[in-house]
Amino acid sequence: MTFSTVALSVRGLRKTFERPAVEGIDLTINAGEFYGLLGPNGAGKTTTLRMIAGLLTPDLGSIEVFGIDVRRNPVAAKELIAWLPDEPLLYDKLTVAEYLEFIAGLWRMDPKHAERNARELLERLDLWVHRDDRCEGFSRGMKQKAALAGALIHEPQLLILDEPLTGLDAAIARQVKDLLLERARAGCTIILTTHILDVAERLVDRIGIIQSGRLLAEGTLQELRAKGGHSDATLEDVFLNLVAPPRVLPT
Repeated sequence: MTFSTVALSVRGLRKTFERPAVEGIDLTINAGEFYGLLGPNGAGKTTTLRMIAGLLTPDLGSIEVFGIDVRRNPVAAKELIAWLPDEPLLYDKLTVAEYLEFIAGLWRMDPKHAERNARELLERLDLWVHRDDRCEGFSRGMKQKAALAGALIHEPQLLILDEPLTGLDAAIARQVKDLLLERARAGCTIILTTHILDVAERLVDRIGIIQSGRLLAEGTLQELRAKGGHSDATLEDVFLNLVAPPRVLPT
């Protein structure tokens, strides 16, 4: 698959809290690409995504979304982005239909356009029959689907997903994966973090593996296999070979 326009350009990204969390990451992700950002817990994935989404300010480095500098023009950049964290954030006292109407209003969408998009997403995610139910009564999976509908309602050009499949049963996870693939095929750029490596292996076009705030390797699965010298390795094999701590031999 080939891509042309650069959707995301990250250069020299750094962020320190009590210790360095992200240390000089460079990324280039093209429009329409489905990109997997993988790494062990504490590797810096979520911090990186939060900076890309404009939720954290980098200490150093630059971020451009479709050529827009996130720090210099944050509102214009955020209009192109949707962010879905690992814990769905909903207004529990609203029904799912009211929640989507509220989110659409924040994006200043035309009401009729928003209504069409909301119905399409709710039907696609099997939530239409629950449209008048309050979110407080939803299961974890239903909340995750409602949050995904909220992220997609304004038709973002860059969708950022932090562990979107955590805690979902197989049926709901399948619905979410199918919808994401449809959006990617329609031209939406998607960045996904997940610890479910076989899911990443089936979904993404290209993979970046980070550890301790640094990018260790990047490429298609075939390219990562070639770097490791094993043409039939699974993504799990490649990942573990890269991030495994060095073995200390007994003296």
